[in-house]
Amino acid sequence: MKKLNHILFSALIASLLMPSCKKALELQPISQISNSSFWKTGDDAAGAMNGMYVNLRAEMLDGNLSCLFFLGDMRSDLLSTGMLTGPTAIYQNTLNPSNTTSDWSTYYTLIHSANLILKYVPNIDPITFSSYSKNDILAQAHAMRAYAYFVLVRTWGDLPLVTEPTESSANTQKPRSSKEEVFKLIKSDLDSSVALFPNNNLPVGRNIWSLPSVNALKADVYLWTGKRLNGGMADFNTALAALNQVQTADVQLLPDYADVFNYNNKGNKEILMTINFKQFESPGNNAFRLSYFPPELFSADFDDDSKAEIGTFGGSLGFQIADWIRPQFMVDDSRRNATFYELYKTDPITGDKSFFVSIQTKFRGAIVNGTRLFLNDYPIYRYSDVLLMKAEAKNALGQDPSIEMDMVRQRAYGSDFSSHVFVNGDMEQNDEAILKERLLEFALEGKRWWDLVRFGKVFEKVPSLQSRAGSDYLLLFPISANTLSLNPNLTQNPGYN
Repeated sequence: MKKLNHILFSALIASLLMPSCKKALELQPISQISNSSFWKTGDDAAGAMNGMYVNLRAEMLDGNLSCLFFLGDMRSDLLSTGMLTGPTAIYQNTLNPSNTTSDWSTYYTLIHSANLILKYVPNIDPITFSSYSKNDILAQAHAMRAYAYFVLVRTWGDLPLVTEPTESSANTQKPRSSKEEVFKLIKSDLDSSVALFPNNNLPVGRNIWSLPSVNALKADVYLWTGKRLNGGMADFNTALAALNQVQTADVQLLPDYADVFNYNNKGNKEILMTINFKQFESPGNNAFRLSYFPPELFSADFDDDSKAEIGTFGGSLGFQIADWIRPQFMVDDSRRNATFYELYKTDPITGDKSFFVSIQTKFRGAIVNGTRLFLNDYPIYRYSDVLLMKAEAKNALGQDPSIEMDMVRQRAYGSDFSSHVFVNGDMEQNDEAILKERLLEFALEGKRWWDLVRFGKVFEKVPSLQSRAGSDYLLLFPISANTLSLNPNLTQNPGYN
């Protein structure tokens, strides 16, 4: 019965914590009756933790236009519209409070679930914990809250800081706190999480926070504040120390780049932290359904290679890798075909081939009973990210990043690596090379926009923004009109009024 109650309450937590995107920060207070009858044992705490990860999965579900991929890639130079309708205001950077399709509600739901754990789990008797220790669950809640706020602060800047569960309406009507205050909380949560984890182990599946993945997050945070908030050398040294600690864990680059994302190879040794999807467990496909090939676009004129590559239809092809990005992948780079594939048509009279569209190949799921299911895990951090963040930190500190750059390139180019050996240059040259390597390595993994912001290259690299240099307000999303209407204490981001 205890196990059944655990499962039922996990489902209850998930249902209570999954409001519509349209409800923005208007979270409904959790029932005091539920709280008074729950939070008694370690099984209760584990159930709430499971519910927290259900909420994390919502950040990559098809239909969530605030998903991690949309926030981290859509506004960058990486993508353009596909053959069918896509969110063009995001691609073209013409967002305003009325047409923005993104809001922060699902991230505050995730924060709320972490806040519940941080409020109630400390009072549970440690002896009642079995599958996870008390400290382990608290460490994961601190990590999740830090991660959610890190996504939010890079997207919207100043934020309402909510550190208690939304058990009363007062917590849903907060004004915005400065980004400096937000990062203070993020760093405090990271310190707490690191201190609470019992060891440096990675869990089976690598789909919950662990000490190695939190250290990767910590490095990401400190690289950002080092460059964007004048943290300078102290922050770069902190990032480097965290990355060195990650490298003592059970992590490695897989020999074959494509194997990292293989549907049948989830939780492999390159993964540090991933969002897990499973058939019958997930409420739907992930967002990469929007970048695959629907049957209505099929034509008999496709060449044989294109037909074979498409295989089973699926998706809606609302976006594709942009024309100016595809040529940056060299033909001998194994990441090219493992990221996208160019489809060609053949003229029935002349036999000439012409490009039609590209499809993504990194997250195309699996075929189950003749249906393509987009249920790939979505990596938040993997070992190549650790290596390239380490290269970035070392370069910022005046050190040579060649070792880390060449580890990534050697896997990418294989027998052709000798033609792609990294040559150490000055700091600016190295930063340009590291940023390019991150583009090739992490395309479609929701990192490109934030990389461009961190390196200060948005107005140089993004075509829709090249004529708008100096309009720094465009580095943030506008707050949607709906979100503003729900909280009279909010103010709009400058430039969007």
